[in-house]
Amino acid sequence: MSGGTYLGMPAFPEAAARSTRNATLRGNLRHATHTIRDKRARAVAELDDWQRLRAAGAAIKTRTLRHLDHYLEQVEYAVTAAGGHVHWAADAAEANRIVTRLVRATGETEVVKVKSMATQEIGLNEALAEAGITACETDLAELIVQLGDDLPSHILVPAIHRNRSEIRDIFRARMADWGRPAPDGLTDRPADLAEAARVHLREKFLRARVAISGANFMVAETGTLVVVESEGNGRMCLTLPETLISVVGIEKVVPTWRDLEVFLQLLPRSSTAERMNPYTSMWTGTTDGDGPRAFHLVLLDNGRSDTLADTVGRQALRCIRCSACLNVCPVYERAGGHAYGSAYPGPIGAVLTPQLRGTDSELDASLPYASSLCGACYEVCPVAIDIPEVLVHLRERVAEGGPVTRDGRKVVIRPAKGHAAERAAMRAARWTFDHPGALRTVQRLAARTRRLRPEHLPGPGRAWTDTRAVPEVPAESFRDWWRRTRGEGTE
Repeated sequence: MSGGTYLGMPAFPEAAARSTRNATLRGNLRHATHTIRDKRARAVAELDDWQRLRAAGAAIKTRTLRHLDHYLEQVEYAVTAAGGHVHWAADAAEANRIVTRLVRATGETEVVKVKSMATQEIGLNEALAEAGITACETDLAELIVQLGDDLPSHILVPAIHRNRSEIRDIFRARMADWGRPAPDGLTDRPADLAEAARVHLREKFLRARVAISGANFMVAETGTLVVVESEGNGRMCLTLPETLISVVGIEKVVPTWRDLEVFLQLLPRSSTAERMNPYTSMWTGTTDGDGPRAFHLVLLDNGRSDTLADTVGRQALRCIRCSACLNVCPVYERAGGHAYGSAYPGPIGAVLTPQLRGTDSELDASLPYASSLCGACYEVCPVAIDIPEVLVHLRERVAEGGPVTRDGRKVVIRPAKGHAAERAAMRAARWTFDHPGALRTVQRLAARTRRLRPEHLPGPGRAWTDTRAVPEVPAESFRDWWRRTRGEGTE
């Protein structure tokens, strides 16, 4: 992985074709996603005002994004006034340079990390490793991924593609390479695996002098950062080390504590199906004798300002990383997270990644098509992101090209390769629908030759009919039926 790009990853169709043949992976995903989404449905059903909360969350995020420059300056002022230091990073490379410089200034060569999507996005662990600094993941699922030389495949549960036996084998084989080894005779009982991780990590917490985190939210009015979690490992990272560095996307800001209250109800029920998170950690700058002595906030853009310039696509920035869309998506359930080639898998990744990274690569251009457009993701999104709308919008960009914002400048991109036949078909369809006489002729010709309907279409249509039946052609069009049954002058 480099700068958020999973090196060597093929386009989504090829990667998904490979992963869907893995029966173990599909079994793990099916069990986990069905369990999580069923629990979420029960948790959401407890609230009579869930839809009003959802609308409030969407409205708060939309208003905040509209005035994002104001709230970011408010965050900077409040954090600085509370004793923290604010750094601005335009892209992944700049963010990695800032964090590496800050860690080197402490003289440390090992850091502990809170689970963070932003640091995965920019490839921070790899950048630190190149500088001779070891980043130790402390979230249990992230630890499993790191020990297994693996990649995360889910926003909430990064090791969702692993079962208990696989995790036991990883702990036995790799824990000793990173610190305290797994205990002899380790079983695959969840309690035993959790205890092995707890003992392994406790040593790292007690000796760590530098920690790196992200944040779920930033409260602009006080400069307070918020991390929600279920294990408590994050709180150990946020309180014990002498230096804390937080890398946070600029879209994570909320204006006030009253706004935060809405999201602290939406997020736990949508993500872990809990009424509230077991651990909600908040900190404002530094405090003498309590917590880290130095706090650095790195505000990360990395394509977010460009996304904000897109009036349709910007709604993806409302995302609060709950992963509810992944758990209901039939495509994700079968293909898994690795097929998306990004830190952000699933439906939200299919709309967020092509906007943050662009659609220049074959992989990124394929992501808007990684969906059946069933709409289940929109129905469960706690901030009402209309993911199908954005997917169709991005498909148009891939197939047609056109004006976009890149690095703050308006540019015109060319259509992606491989869509010439699609563009030709759409143009032919548009011309036909614009000319009623031609449409009537095509319909009548199709009706007269309907017995010649092929089972499989040739050329680009072959892939479509490999898994679908060609629709039957009616004996006559609706217009002809209407004219025959109602008379010539009734149109």
